[in-house]
Amino acid sequence: MPSVLLQRPGRPVPAAAATAPRRRTRVFAVAEARWAGAAVALFLVALPLQLTGAPAWAWGPLYAAAYLTGGWEPAREGVRALRGRTLDVDLLMIVAAIGAAAIGQVMDGALLIVIFATSGALESLATARTQDAVRGLLDLAPTTATRLGGDGAEETVATAHLAVGDTILIRPGERVGADGRVLDGTGEVDQATITGEPLPVVKEAGDEVFAGTLNGTGALRVRVERDASDSVIARIVAMVEEASATKAPTQLFIEKIEQRYSLGMVAATLAVFAIPLGFGGDLTSSLLRAMTFMIVASPCAVVLATMPPLLSAIATAGRHGVLVKSAVVMERLAQVDAVALDKTGTLTEGTPRVTDVRPLPGSDLTEGGLLALAAAAEHPSEHPLARAVVDAARARGLTIPAAVGFASAPGIGVSVRVDGRTIAVGAPARLLGDATGAISAQASEEVREVEDGGRTAVLVQRDGVPVGVLGIADRLRPDAAATVASLAALTGRTPMLVTGDNPRAAARLAAEAGITDVRAGLLPQDKVTAVREQETAGRRVLVVGDGVNDAPALAAAHTGIAMGRAGSDLALETADAVIVRDELATVPTVIALARMARRLVVQNLVIAGVFLSGLVVWDLVGHLPLPLGVLGHEGSTVIVGLNGLRLLRDAAWNRAATTERTTERSRA
Repeated sequence: MPSVLLQRPGRPVPAAAATAPRRRTRVFAVAEARWAGAAVALFLVALPLQLTGAPAWAWGPLYAAAYLTGGWEPAREGVRALRGRTLDVDLLMIVAAIGAAAIGQVMDGALLIVIFATSGALESLATARTQDAVRGLLDLAPTTATRLGGDGAEETVATAHLAVGDTILIRPGERVGADGRVLDGTGEVDQATITGEPLPVVKEAGDEVFAGTLNGTGALRVRVERDASDSVIARIVAMVEEASATKAPTQLFIEKIEQRYSLGMVAATLAVFAIPLGFGGDLTSSLLRAMTFMIVASPCAVVLATMPPLLSAIATAGRHGVLVKSAVVMERLAQVDAVALDKTGTLTEGTPRVTDVRPLPGSDLTEGGLLALAAAAEHPSEHPLARAVVDAARARGLTIPAAVGFASAPGIGVSVRVDGRTIAVGAPARLLGDATGAISAQASEEVREVEDGGRTAVLVQRDGVPVGVLGIADRLRPDAAATVASLAALTGRTPMLVTGDNPRAAARLAAEAGITDVRAGLLPQDKVTAVREQETAGRRVLVVGDGVNDAPALAAAHTGIAMGRAGSDLALETADAVIVRDELATVPTVIALARMARRLVVQNLVIAGVFLSGLVVWDLVGHLPLPLGVLGHEGSTVIVGLNGLRLLRDAAWNRAATTERTTERSRA
């Protein structure tokens, strides 16, 4: 073992070291910004030359260059869309600019090109910085790590080349290179970026560590358990990027009518040109009015109204440990008006402890023997109660016998074969059923005593005969009561508790959390029924859970959120959003954030609608100068885009948290 592992933990590294460098795309790193900048520069040189009476050969080529630099990319995209039989707004803007130039309004056309190019550049920059906010998480993970060979030799390798099973060394002040488990050493690891814990956590042999977290003191030898592409940080980035690629129903509706609107707008533009001309109007003025109409009637701001707020909200939630899988989900979260919470691992910490070990008379088992049998059955299971049983057996130094034939029935229990005998561990009500007899009666009495004490009872059977009862207790999360109160304030009704646990234990915990609607003793299908009852009553139900038995309810609900730290793979895949850091308090905050995003979408649609209708009416009823029409149209597009990006700041998350607390106080 390297001698560095023998060092005692020293002083923590400075707090500044815990902060990863923040990605921020430079303005001119975006190609669209460079082309727009060139177009603006050319326009600003040509304009004073024209206004001061310089000859056309002095300013004409400059305007032409501005047309090319600012318009070639939108023109290319528009032609591509046209080849796919889609009429793109970009192409309409280029046609309008060329039309303006054709009737001698060269400066007005150039102004349209410049503002349109600048608007596109701002949109591209905003998109890049939205991606920066999420992909900046990757900066937390180091690019290299120290890999240890079988003889203890050290080798510096790229973290991307680490394989599952490799052993790496993390010295004080270094970031962990991969998700893994500590083999040796003791250190204090700052893992706030992943779990949200404000203080460094002591890590010893057997503890899990995450890529990108900072080892402040001591040295650790870690066995890699996940590939770099499957690390917690990489999954966060992948899920948020996947979410950003989706489109909300509002956006899909806008895009659905956009094509019909664009075709109608072209027809209306031709009418605006042809009708005055047919009544003896001037060709130039008719064409100018038509060009102005086509510009101001283009739905650029409307199209941009929906996605920036939703994508900004997704990025901000991702930075704060909530992975919303799509824009559709963010929009649905804003509609939630009822909540159903699981108990174990959701309302509780998910780290239950065995408090009672009660062998039944005549079972010929000691407490240790009963616990060892139960641990053998529960060892392959990922349920929190199963882990509690296994941990209790290990804590007592018991030898866990080998088991084969593991089978699990969600909501009922597990079974294995040990030394040729069938061992079943699970819910007493399911395993005992309607059984009678002295042994079953004794088992029922033990179960009643355990549950009357507010603990969860687990029955152990051998070849179908009860041999003992275990009592397991879990602690309520510190923020559970406050979260329940916030959810009640946001939705107007107290959350519902849905659990497979016994009614007495569920009622005790619900009382502590402030929940009055308790549904206990439920199988997975019963949880689905409870959710559908709520939805039949017209409610949009959010289900929050973590286990395999929660997956059907997560899938059936209007929206599902999984607790990511201890959640099962099935629950994480089924859920619409994942709380990476297991902070239950983020649930009401992300709902409040989603509602803020929805309000911004409505604001944007109103702004876009007012500008569009006002400019169109002005052009048809009065005389709207082309430059003013360009400024109004492109200005509304920029306003809508920037308004949607307000949620990209951390202040938006803090404001959402403040909003739900204020709502809670106002309803109190």
